[in-house]
Amino acid sequence: MRFLLPIPLFLLCTQLAFAGQSYIRQYSAALEQSEWQLRHNTPLRCEISHPIPGFGEAVFHSEAGKELNLWFELKMLQQPDAYALAEVLSLPPRWRPGEQPRAITNMRLLKQFDGDLPKESAWAMLHELERGYQPTFYFSDWYRPDNKVVASLNPVQFPTVYREFSQCMSMLLPYRFDDIAFTVLSYEVGGDQLTRESRRRLAAIAEYLKHDDAIEVVQIQGHTDTYGGRWMNEQLSIRRAEKVKSFFVEAGLPEHRIEVEGFGQRRNVAPNQRVQDRAINRRVVVQMNRP
Repeated sequence: MRFLLPIPLFLLCTQLAFAGQSYIRQYSAALEQSEWQLRHNTPLRCEISHPIPGFGEAVFHSEAGKELNLWFELKMLQQPDAYALAEVLSLPPRWRPGEQPRAITNMRLLKQFDGDLPKESAWAMLHELERGYQPTFYFSDWYRPDNKVVASLNPVQFPTVYREFSQCMSMLLPYRFDDIAFTVLSYEVGGDQLTRESRRRLAAIAEYLKHDDAIEVVQIQGHTDTYGGRWMNEQLSIRRAEKVKSFFVEAGLPEHRIEVEGFGQRRNVAPNQRVQDRAINRRVVVQMNRP
């Protein structure tokens, strides 16, 4: 399915066809069809998408983590059947006549995979869209190398969605599932009071659990040092684990997805002769599982 393209892209395709006597397949949303959507807007993931009629979809997304990240994916209705290289150009809008296309980067196309670009190139494309330019992919057809494919992103309707996307990215959590999936919480001496650092860690886990519906089960295991008697320590370990469970339930995690067990002093990980080692044994282990 072919659509009308802005004048600069039409001229580019004409020049390419004339230079190489190639047949050009052009894909781009018409002005009235240009649609940008904020598809994910949570502290775990931000994503905007733009359909390219007859070709596929362009997607920018960023995820929670310690460092700012950004990816671009070019999802194609017909994935490559061979290795190829796509040139990524920035085409000027029609109100900038005479301005030449600018190269952004090259994108590898792998057999039976969608195209993707790393953070630097993705940011460059977002910047060009914000300025009203058209990031455009130009590559050879893997069945007919003499034929060329041109797929373009339309910047119409982009600024509003981009502002929402930027706001979403500013609210992403500074940690991801792998950072907190296995956590050891430490306790003060002789009770169920967490250390200050562990309280901060527990709050971070609870905040994450509010937004990740894929968590299947949270296992909470309480442990103690050897001081205080075996039975008393077992009860203390259970009380510590149950208190953590209550914290998660109050944060919104369904109770049936939480498993609690107290081991008392049976599974020490350090000797109990020194104060520092006993502090290591006074712990609750939180382990989260998801598909």
